[in-house]
Amino acid sequence: MSGKYTSTLVHRFLHWENAQPDSVYFTESLPDGRMVDYTWRQVGDEARRMAAWLRSQDLPPNSAVSIVGKNSAHWIIADVAIWLAGHVSVPLYPGIGAATARYILEHSNVRLLLIGKLDGMTDCWDTVRDIVPPHVRLVSLPMSPPVPQALAWETIMAQHSPLRDVHLPEPGDLATIIYTSGTTGRPKGVMHSFGTIYAYALEGGEFCGYHPGDRVLSYLPLAHTAERSFVESNSLCYGFRVFFNDSLATFAQDLQRARPTVFISMPRLWTKFYQAACARLGASDEALLHTESPEAAALKKQILTMLGLDETRLAFTGSAPLPAEIIDWYRALGLELLDVYGMTENFSYSHYSRPGQVRLGYSGQAMPGVECRIEEGGEIVLKSPTMMLGYYREPELTAQSMTADGFFKTGDRGELDEMGRLKITGRVKEIFKTSKGKYVAPSPIENRLSHPKVDAACVMGHGHAQPFALLLMSPAARAELEDDEARRALCGEMQALLDSANAELENHEKLDFVVLVKEPWTTSNGLLTPTMKTRRGAIEERYLPLAKAWVELGQTVVVEED
Repeated sequence: MSGKYTSTLVHRFLHWENAQPDSVYFTESLPDGRMVDYTWRQVGDEARRMAAWLRSQDLPPNSAVSIVGKNSAHWIIADVAIWLAGHVSVPLYPGIGAATARYILEHSNVRLLLIGKLDGMTDCWDTVRDIVPPHVRLVSLPMSPPVPQALAWETIMAQHSPLRDVHLPEPGDLATIIYTSGTTGRPKGVMHSFGTIYAYALEGGEFCGYHPGDRVLSYLPLAHTAERSFVESNSLCYGFRVFFNDSLATFAQDLQRARPTVFISMPRLWTKFYQAACARLGASDEALLHTESPEAAALKKQILTMLGLDETRLAFTGSAPLPAEIIDWYRALGLELLDVYGMTENFSYSHYSRPGQVRLGYSGQAMPGVECRIEEGGEIVLKSPTMMLGYYREPELTAQSMTADGFFKTGDRGELDEMGRLKITGRVKEIFKTSKGKYVAPSPIENRLSHPKVDAACVMGHGHAQPFALLLMSPAARAELEDDEARRALCGEMQALLDSANAELENHEKLDFVVLVKEPWTTSNGLLTPTMKTRRGAIEERYLPLAKAWVELGQTVVVEED
């Protein structure tokens, strides 16, 4: 790392613990509805006690310690404790499937599993609890489900004094392994050092002008890079306050409580805000929004206050484009949505839109320290001070992901305009990203859609909330579609096939619906290769424009119309 990144987030945490011990760091609600604040002093005390217990376990240095749970104050406290004890954190997404969890726990040789805020209904715990290897010790954090064999966080707090001689990492040391979807369906362990995650906070924070008076709402999964960088890294670096969203049902209330000064969201949520506000506005109010008058200013302030965004000075969006009318609506309110682009491998630090230079459909210019170019085939390749150390225990895959001159191959296709703003035009390979920002590898899902009446399957959904599948029906099945009774029976069979496939998939992979395709895919119409493989690009070009109408039907089995 260059001299600019000689500190780490651990050093920054120790700074704020000393500089503002009585300032509130975290605010969250408890299951009984009470609100609780944690000061920097309290966070430091609990993190140090947990670190002392971790030290007492005599684990080898840099052991993998996993956290599974929804966002909470103790998720971040546990993460800090892992670092203070000299170990490596391996987060698990709360909705993770059992097979994926088993792979990650085994692949990274996890020694301890810290179980956080889970309810067993809207998350993975009931399936994951059965696959934890017997040698992995369990610790239950506050708000965890009942785990009889786990050591309680409260017991650790009572039995251990705060650790004083905490581990002070070097920038090049491994801090975390973040597992992300691989093209084969097997997750890849992205290794980030203390230097890369600090470089993100330093560079992005200078751009955003963060300071201890800022407030954010944490609601995107901390196990994923976007929230880990935006909330955890930035708050540790700049000492600002973090509010936690309790659940979907309390989101509006939690947002009102936090009144964030900086807010990041996905297109689907910006769209929901827009729809909810428009449903309460009359035509005259809508027209008033696009004028400049004291009445218009009051209405704009009222809407932003209703949304909980009246003090938001920076608003980010990402993962998929928003319609122009929604962008314009927010701009009329005085909130310019800044599109951003990043990925797990560069810790979500790549391209940000600049205020006043937003171009619809573009993700902004490269951030300081980022080099970007478009390769011959249209692939975006990048260099960044936040680039991963590599894929854990995958040296060949790591080497394959880099160009000869050290640029990372993103797998995304794109183009740059005259101002250096980046537009994402698709994926070089098959894996695609939903509007929720989740990557989906289609091939493993397609393999689950094998059926005698299905000649071929193609999973797609780039930019949509959930993936869906096209099922090319066999000639006999296409004949059944012409008879009402046979058609109903066939749709029932395909519903069963869909249900069976979804039962084995992660939440972000679950298919929204299947479409029974009537027109054959052939080499002559360009939808099959000479070796009879599906031409994914050509199929997507033909069918993706129809997806919006299919979604609006609200059916799980759709029959393609003639």
